[in-house]
Amino acid sequence: MPTSLWPVRYISVSIDRPPGDVYEIAANPANLPRWASGLAGTITPDADGDGSWTASSPMGKVTIRFADRNPFGVLDHDVTLPSGETIHNPMRVVPNASGCEVSFTLFQRPGTSDSDFESDARAVTRDLAALKALVER
Repeated sequence: MPTSLWPVRYISVSIDRPPGDVYEIAANPANLPRWASGLAGTITPDADGDGSWTASSPMGKVTIRFADRNPFGVLDHDVTLPSGETIHNPMRVVPNASGCEVSFTLFQRPGTSDSDFESDARAVTRDLAALKALVER
């Protein structure tokens, strides 16, 4: 029986810092170039004041919009590609003793090859490792 569910990969990293500290750094889009390699270029808030940011990426200009600030560590964000397609990226910071876990849910969208999905997973793993290095300094 065919399924309508996409394959998924859960990628996480343990960070030896309080969850609130990690959330504050990761929730600020201005910090994305410091840890998200796909957005390592320029990033600026959109002039319309809706909370969206425009960033340079290998695919061209993208728009990013994070979930509203919240006490639950939810860092979900939508990335709108130059094609107009919007990709939802679930991301969380959850307490783990005196530190936290940061997790990212990566979906294999239709049309994404297994090879590209693996490449995306490696990129997310590198980005989370960069976030860890940034906040554990």
